Amino acid sequence: MSQDAAGTAEAIARDSRARLLALLAARSGDVAGAEDALSDAFAAALADWPVNGAPANPSAWLLAVARRKRIDAARRARTTASAADHLRLLADEQAAQDDTPLPDHRLALMFVCAHPAIEPATRAPLMLQTVLGLDAGAIASAFLTAPAAMGQRLVRAKARIRQAAIPFRVPEPAELPDRLDAVLNAIYAAFATGWTDPAGADHRRGDLAHEAIYLGHLIVSLLPSQPEALGLLALMFYSEARRTARRDASGEYVPLDAQTVAAWDHAMIAHAEALLRRAGAVGQPGRYQLEAAIQSAHVARRRSGTANWPAIVQLYDGLAALTGSPVVAVNRAVALAESEGPAAGLAALDALAGDPRLTEYQPYWAARAALLSRSGALADARLAYQRAIGLEADPAVRRFLLQQRAALG
Repeated sequence: MSQDAAGTAEAIARDSRARLLALLAARSGDVAGAEDALSDAFAAALADWPVNGAPANPSAWLLAVARRKRIDAARRARTTASAADHLRLLADEQAAQDDTPLPDHRLALMFVCAHPAIEPATRAPLMLQTVLGLDAGAIASAFLTAPAAMGQRLVRAKARIRQAAIPFRVPEPAELPDRLDAVLNAIYAAFATGWTDPAGADHRRGDLAHEAIYLGHLIVSLLPSQPEALGLLALMFYSEARRTARRDASGEYVPLDAQTVAAWDHAMIAHAEALLRRAGAVGQPGRYQLEAAIQSAHVARRRSGTANWPAIVQLYDGLAALTGSPVVAVNRAVALAESEGPAAGLAALDALAGDPRLTEYQPYWAARAALLSRSGALADARLAYQRAIGLEADPAVRRFLLQQRAALG
């Protein structure tokens, strides 16, 4: 029973944490307090369920306990719990006895995190932590920022939500354009984090990718004419269509240019193409449409036998001008090497060498190593491979890089 109860608690933590947190915070407006109460509720479940068995509605049980913890915390802080708070608690305890699905306030919480009162650079990271459950270290890595600095920004943002009494709701149509970009940014960062575990060894990461696609669907259903929402959903489908092709039968990493086209999900690619066409018809190009178009040029190999490298370079030119991202610049350099030769790609990478954000960025060193190898600078290639290997956390990718370095002789 103990293992079953612990497994149930872990599954609920993985699948329902964000829904529960959004629902708790929607009532109180206090994201940090809701997180603390929910952590206490999970701890209570691990103590109670192995003895008494998991309840029929575990999520509702956790929600009721978390709300009791919130009121207890308020009392300990010598604040006055209103009569309305007590009535809500009684209603919550009653709701815990039935099987009514909990409302899903995650999208509302994401738009709360994108409120103009929140610092722009903190909006997407805050969504990743509160809605999608990433820790500050993982978020800092996704945004090429120091973990301590990211942690401080997140704490300040949660305090700001409470102090400004930001309402928990999906904004009116006129308010959406100013908030949509941060929401899409968070969804894409969550997808990218989940997609880096193609072997499925980390259930939390795999769930993140699927959750991001689900949230992308929600955004498109809410805003069916927003081209960037359509572009992001297309981009995620292009990438997800190639997930299984990224590993061979023995679980080894397979780079994009070596993947078997037949292993791609062609129905999913067709769906992505249709979404991209819908976005393009609006006539307002943006970041996610450009990134999806790059993926479309890559998967053109299923028809022509080769990726459209000149088109990919042009698309990266537009994306670099739009974002100024060093990650985009690295990818552009790789595409330039395929289109114009390794010397051109290396020159583009050399121009980025002074950017401190790339010092610990593994793809920069892996790209540099591959292009140095193709140029015949084997000693420098070995050093770059060594740096990339040291920065890579995925064992399969690390083995691939080790093989590449060993092939230098």
